[in-house]
Amino acid sequence: MAIKKTTKSNLITIAILIIIYIVCQILIATGSMSNLMKGLLVPLCYYSIMAVSLNLTVGILGELSLGHAGFMCIGAFASSFFSKTMVDVIGNTFIRFTLAIIIGALSAALFGMIIGVAVLRLRGDYLAIVTLAFGEIIKNVINVLYIGIDRNGLHFSMQDSMSLNLLEDGEAILNGPRGITGTPKNATFTIAIILLILTYVIITNLVNSRSGRAIMAIRDNRIAAETMGIPITRFKILAFSISAGLAGVAGVLYSHNISTLTATPKNFGYNMSIMILVFVVLGGIGNLRGSIIAAVILTLLPEYLRFMQDYRMLIYAVVLIALMIFNWNPTCIQWRENHSLKNYLPMFFKKEKEGL
Repeated sequence: MAIKKTTKSNLITIAILIIIYIVCQILIATGSMSNLMKGLLVPLCYYSIMAVSLNLTVGILGELSLGHAGFMCIGAFASSFFSKTMVDVIGNTFIRFTLAIIIGALSAALFGMIIGVAVLRLRGDYLAIVTLAFGEIIKNVINVLYIGIDRNGLHFSMQDSMSLNLLEDGEAILNGPRGITGTPKNATFTIAIILLILTYVIITNLVNSRSGRAIMAIRDNRIAAETMGIPITRFKILAFSISAGLAGVAGVLYSHNISTLTATPKNFGYNMSIMILVFVVLGGIGNLRGSIIAAVILTLLPEYLRFMQDYRMLIYAVVLIALMIFNWNPTCIQWRENHSLKNYLPMFFKKEKEGL
């Protein structure tokens, strides 16, 4: 049986990710990869997960969300808190980290569902403003929260760590603005690439399912979809929750890749949400593979331009503008179509044309 065009494209994307993983492992084993690149492997994966998951909301559902970093923050702190408290209880690293991933994803998905029920009846700029406010609220709440644990259980405070009144065997896990320190660094490139592929598979299967077609129908024409009997609110909450849960998975990788986790504006603020949105727009709204490519390029570019301290961000801005024009300008789109590989290598696309 002939493979569908969308399935073939998805398999190609997964194969590319696997090939890149193998090449990176070979470079690491032979000592040919720089320390800078080694340190960027896991961030490249969780930024790609963030971009792909946000594309479900922006590209597939058609709603603008500016609080995606808030869901990443929830997943990061929930999983980090679990790992820090369970490090001496669950000795098996694989089991503990797997549970941390599940907890991070479910925590973020739960908040996504709550926010979805409350605000997804809004549209356009109103939804963007509310999601932006949610991301800022989450960050600020974590910055004033102190949680400790001793033999009597958990202790909470919103004043300082001394007000927790911990016993001698107690330990403050979450220290307000100082965050959580000492999270086990269990995030590896292998786990990160597996989670990226899993994220891609989940979203592509959702898009090609009956629910995905209903979500896209809502995006294309809300009134027509409602007239046909599609429960708009239910499918919006479904898409929003899955997107939030996958952002929580990215947060788990983030928190388990660094030694100190803090809810600063640089980590989970407005700029982070905008950066992820830039990945989605430049990669192509609705284009999951493009989101991954844009996330990788725009994450690597500032790091490899650090030798040009005075002009680094200027060049970064110029590249963003150039990519935007190349992706969305009608003349550039026409040029890409005229210079497609199908025009130069028609023998490789003959069967596909015959199948159409």
